[in-house]
Amino acid sequence: MTLRLVGAGLPRTGTSSLRDALTLLLDAPVYHMREAFDRPEHAPTWVAAMRGDPPDWHRFLAGYAAGVDTPFSSCWRDLAAAYPDAPVLLSHRGDAATWYRSMEATVLGRYRQLADGDPRDPMVPLFRAMFDGDFTDPDDPADVMAGYERRLADVRAAVGADRLVEWQPGDGWEPLCRALDLPVPDAPFPHENSTAAFRARAGHRAARDADRLDRAQDGPGSTPST
Repeated sequence: MTLRLVGAGLPRTGTSSLRDALTLLLDAPVYHMREAFDRPEHAPTWVAAMRGDPPDWHRFLAGYAAGVDTPFSSCWRDLAAAYPDAPVLLSHRGDAATWYRSMEATVLGRYRQLADGDPRDPMVPLFRAMFDGDFTDPDDPADVMAGYERRLADVRAAVGADRLVEWQPGDGWEPLCRALDLPVPDAPFPHENSTAAFRARAGHRAARDADRLDRAQDGPGSTPST
């Protein structure tokens, strides 16, 4: 299997809904931040890639048909080059302020939490690296929104119009199906990971963080608690 679509959009641009939609369309796994949390052993590879030392993408991402959200989209430029036949999907919101409000209510809090966490947790170095080049100060709304605008401009400048697919929440199936040359499913487009849903999972995230750190402290070969 090879990647059939490269997601270049930042978080909170409908990436969870896109993951579910693409999984249905392509009938195969789609890489997303949740996958990174499920596979913390992938974190060092992503960090190295963000710092200019990418893996053999075809081997590392074997079994995935597409990817959206960080950390995948943090490497969009290198992935677009590695998979030249794959459309590049730029998911975004109506404007930077709308996107920022969603980020501040969800992902930025998580980013602050993990970026300040115990570096023995493999997700901590990943979170510290994954917005490099996008913004430097998560507490400065102007800096964060400038990073959002810069990502949009960089992708649009680097990807030809015949390859670029722009998508916003509410656009539904048609842009994806057109880019992938697939029929529109007879099903509602997924709507996943609202702000309320993200916040409701806070306890679950905390428990998983504690378990992951425990396993990291125990060393290789430890098994998750049940």
